Amino acid sequence: MILITGCAGFIGYHLSSFYLKKGFKVIGVDNLNDYYNINFKIKRLSNLKKFKNFIFFKTDLRNKNSLVKLKKNKKKISYVIHLAGQAGVRYSFINPVSYVENNITAYINLLEFFKNEKSLVSILYASSSSIYGENLKKRNTPISIYAVSKKTLEEISEVYSEVYKMKFAGMRFFTVYGPNGRPDMSVYKFFDKINSDKKIYVYNYGNHYRSFTYISDIIYNIDKLLKFTKKNVNARDAQVFNIGNPKSIYLKHLIKLIEKIVNKKIKVTYLGKQKGDVYKTKAKNINKSRLIGFKYKVDLENGLNKFYEWFKNEK
Repeated sequence: MILITGCAGFIGYHLSSFYLKKGFKVIGVDNLNDYYNINFKIKRLSNLKKFKNFIFFKTDLRNKNSLVKLKKNKKKISYVIHLAGQAGVRYSFINPVSYVENNITAYINLLEFFKNEKSLVSILYASSSSIYGENLKKRNTPISIYAVSKKTLEEISEVYSEVYKMKFAGMRFFTVYGPNGRPDMSVYKFFDKINSDKKIYVYNYGNHYRSFTYISDIIYNIDKLLKFTKKNVNARDAQVFNIGNPKSIYLKHLIKLIEKIVNKKIKVTYLGKQKGDVYKTKAKNINKSRLIGFKYKVDLENGLNKFYEWFKNEK
């Protein structure tokens, strides 16, 4: 049995669907917050509820007492994939306390609930490429509260691994996009604006590079990582892995590709750099990638076409 937190979120929904289709029993938890349009989450959740092997609990991990709902199935859970949390770099400067509560406190509550559970094989949790800040070679230069909260999760995991002999795998995701994606992310937002013939605002004058990674590649590699933690006999382990397409794309190139796909010019207003914005992200992890067997099969143009086909049907 697999517990997936944030199951109604973008990655959580696709990952839950993946394991449900494979016949796994999945327990999904989500607090269904309204950080972005809640109808996206409700629709995803309604699709998951069609599976007989899916159990859902509306649970707010900030409240440790809410985990009592999981007590009945606790000993049946072999893997926890923790994807719940407060997203958003810019919003972390507006409401920093939310990132302490939703990312740090919630995670500690989850670990306290499972720390002595012998049936648990491993915990996989979502970190972020944002923790690199402007330094791609180190992981200790976050420049936003969001990134600091994710870095803290990695350090907390190291402590619990050492003290309680728990096995962890941190997943630093890089700019994920695809069907059922978040409406506040660039790919969805750009397609939506051009479809509505509205202007888009691009920060840092478009001088950004991002490792855009299609959702199916993310899911494939999470599954590879989960299988790796099962084979790895080291009980005390808290490694962290980059999960993102190794090819970093210039943001203006993304805009040109979208214009090509929709056969329409995008109305763009370029603005200055915002607080917490990182100039470049690039997913490097060659040795670990080979060890786990990570693969990235969907290039950007193919992924954007797949997304657009879904987007047109949704509209």
